Amino acid sequence: MGEKREIIKEKLYSFICDKNYKPMRLKDIRFLLQVSDEDKKRVELALEELVAEGKITVTPKGKYKKLDENLLVGIYIGNKKGFGFVRVEGDKEDYFIPARDTLDAFHSDRVVIQPTGVSEAGKRHEAKIVQILERGMNVVVGTYDKQGAFGFVIPDNQKVADDIFIAKENSMGAMSGHKVVCQLLNYGEKRKSPEGRIVEILGHVNDPSTDIMSVVRAYDIPMEYPDKVMDSLKEIPDEINPDDIIGRKDFRELDTVTIDGEDAKDLDDAITLSFENGIYTLGVHIADVSHYVKEKSPLDKEALKRGTSCYLVDSVIPMIPHKLSNGICSLNAGVDRLTLSCVMEIDKKGKLLNHYIAEGVINVNERMTYTNVAKILDRSDDEVIKRYEPLVPMFDLMKELSEIIRSTRHKRGSIDFDVPETKIIVDENHKPVEIKPYDRNPATKIIEDFMLMANETIAEDYFWQELPFEYRVHEDPDQEKMETLMHFMSNFGLYMKGAGGEMHPKELQKLLEKIEGEPYEALISKMMLRSMKQARYSTECTGHFGLACKYYCHFTSPIRRYPDLQIHRIIKENLHGELNDKRISHYKRILPSVADDNSNKERRAEEAEREVIKLKEIEYMSEHIGEEFDGVISGVTSSYIFVELENTVEGAVSVAYMYDDLYYFNEEQYAMIGEKKGKKYQLGDKVRIKVLNCDKIKKNIDFSIIDGNIE
Repeated sequence: MGEKREIIKEKLYSFICDKNYKPMRLKDIRFLLQVSDEDKKRVELALEELVAEGKITVTPKGKYKKLDENLLVGIYIGNKKGFGFVRVEGDKEDYFIPARDTLDAFHSDRVVIQPTGVSEAGKRHEAKIVQILERGMNVVVGTYDKQGAFGFVIPDNQKVADDIFIAKENSMGAMSGHKVVCQLLNYGEKRKSPEGRIVEILGHVNDPSTDIMSVVRAYDIPMEYPDKVMDSLKEIPDEINPDDIIGRKDFRELDTVTIDGEDAKDLDDAITLSFENGIYTLGVHIADVSHYVKEKSPLDKEALKRGTSCYLVDSVIPMIPHKLSNGICSLNAGVDRLTLSCVMEIDKKGKLLNHYIAEGVINVNERMTYTNVAKILDRSDDEVIKRYEPLVPMFDLMKELSEIIRSTRHKRGSIDFDVPETKIIVDENHKPVEIKPYDRNPATKIIEDFMLMANETIAEDYFWQELPFEYRVHEDPDQEKMETLMHFMSNFGLYMKGAGGEMHPKELQKLLEKIEGEPYEALISKMMLRSMKQARYSTECTGHFGLACKYYCHFTSPIRRYPDLQIHRIIKENLHGELNDKRISHYKRILPSVADDNSNKERRAEEAEREVIKLKEIEYMSEHIGEEFDGVISGVTSSYIFVELENTVEGAVSVAYMYDDLYYFNEEQYAMIGEKKGKKYQLGDKVRIKVLNCDKIKKNIDFSIIDGNIE
C-alpha cells in the first residue's frame, strides 16, 4: 500500500468514528470529504481494509460505521461438530461459539462477535457471531465421494464442518477416492450443505504422490514461479562478478567449511574458526542473498509471498528459485561466494568480547556432512579422518567452542527440548519405506550453537543502535497453561517453582534434566512444548523465553526465510551509511506488517509439513496392518489411549474395543482404569500394540493393546 492510501485510511477512520456522524454510504463519504476522482479508488480500498482489520464495520445496507465497543473482530476456527472458536488478536484465549450462534460462518472467515459471558463451568469465554466480514476460504481440498448423479467432497481440513455438495455438471468426471480441488460456489446456510465445483483432480487418495499435492493445494502454497520472476533470472549470473568483490572483506585464505545434511542442496552458512592467545575467533558467513534479490523486485515480491521454503518429506518448495538457492547463493565448495559475515571473538568462558559485521567473500574448502563430522569427532572412521586430515584440528576446536557456548547458555536457563523429530525415507515413487527419529549428533549441535550465537549477537547489536529491525521473539508462557502443566506433572511426582507467579525458563530446564532417561521424558517434554507460546517475528525486541535471552533474531538462513533476507537489507544499508531518515521511516512503516506476514507464512509451512508427515505415517503403517510393535502411552482421553512407537509414529487405541474390562478415564491420574480388574493404563507405560487400521481420509491410525505394562 502506498503512503498516500495510509494517510487516507487514517483520515477515514477518524472521520467515521466521529460521534457527530451516523453510518454513511460510500458515495456520502466521498461527497463529505470532497474526494478527488484520482483518490476515489484509494478511498474504496482503504474502507475495505479498515473493515477487514476490524476497525470499522459495514451494515447489511452497505453503510460504514464505527465498530460498537462491545463487539470484537477475529478469525473463526471451525469444528466438525458444528461449534467453533474465534481467535481475536491480542486476546489470550479464544472465544467459544456454540453451534446455534455461528451464523453459518465457515472456517477461517473474518467475523464480528459479541461476547455473551462465561460458560456454566466457568472455564471459557463464549460469544456469538453477529457478522461475517470476509470469507477466508474459496477453495477446499478433499476426497470425492460419488453418490449416483451427484457427489460430495469430504474436506481434508478437519476444521471445515460440512461436506461440500457437488452437482453432476460440476464434478469434472471425478470418481470416488479422487483427491480434488473444489471451488466454493456458496457457503451453505440454514442447514443446507455448502456447494462447489471441482476445478482440479489431483489423483487417487492411494497414489503416494497425491497426498503432498493435496496438502500444497489446501494451504495455498505457491509452487510455480510467475513468468516475471523466471524472466528476471536471466539477469542473475552463474558466477560472481569480480567487481562485486571490491570493498568486501576477503576471507578466502581462511579454512572454511559448510556442515549440512547429506541431501542438502541450499548451503547458506559457512564456518571459519581459529584460536589464539586464549581467544576463539568464530566467523559465521551467510550467503548474501540480498545482493541478488533486490527490494520490490519480482524475486523479492515472490519471496515475501512465500515467506519461507516448505519442506514436505522428500520435496522442497523453495522460497527463491533453484538458480539462486542451489546456485549463485549456495556456498558450494571450491567457488567464490558473496557473504554477509558476523565475526565474533569469544573467551574460554563463552563471553563475547568483540564482534564485527561485514560484507565478505569466501571460498569453501570442503562441503561437510553431519555424519562425517561426527565420525571425525569420535574418531570412529579412519578413512574419513584421513580424507579430511588437514581440517581435523578445526573440527576438534569447533566441538570445544560449541560445548563452551552451550554451557554458557545452559547456565542462564536456556531450554533444550530434545524431542525426537520424525525422519521419513521414501523411494523414487514417494512411497515411505522407513520412519525413524532424526539423529541429533555433536555435529548438528555445533552448527546450532554457532548459528544461535550469531543470531543473538546481531540482534543485540541492532537493538542498541535503535534502528528498525525484525526480531524473533518468544513470550513468557501463560500462567494458566503453566498451572495446568504443573498439575499434570504432579502425577509423576514432579514439581516446579513459579506456580501462580512468574516462571523462569531455568525451572523448566531443571525439570528436563530431572526426567532425563525416564520412560515419560518425551511425553513431559512434548507437554511442556505445548504449554509454551509460539515464537514469532516482531519489530519489538521483547526477548526469547525458550533461549533465556534478551535479544534474538533470524540472520542465518536468507535462502529459505524471508525475515533473514529482510534484516540483511537493513544491515547492509547501515554498513553503507544509507539508513537516512527517509529509509528509517520506510522500514518503520513496512516492518510491522512484514513481520506479521512472515509469522503467518511460517505457521502455514509448519502445518503443511506436519500434515504431510502424518499422511506418510499412515501410508507407511498401512503396510504393517496386523503386525505388532512396542510403544509408550503418550496420551489418554475419555475415549482413547494414544501410543507412540519407537519410530515416532503415534496411533490411538479406542476404549470401546478394549473388551477385557469396562474402562473409565481418571482425570486426576491421566489414566484409563478398569472397573473390575483395576488394570491401569497411564502416561509413560510401555505397551505392545497391534496395528488394526489406517485411514488416509480420516487421518487415523488405529491400534489395539495386546500386552500392557511391558517391563
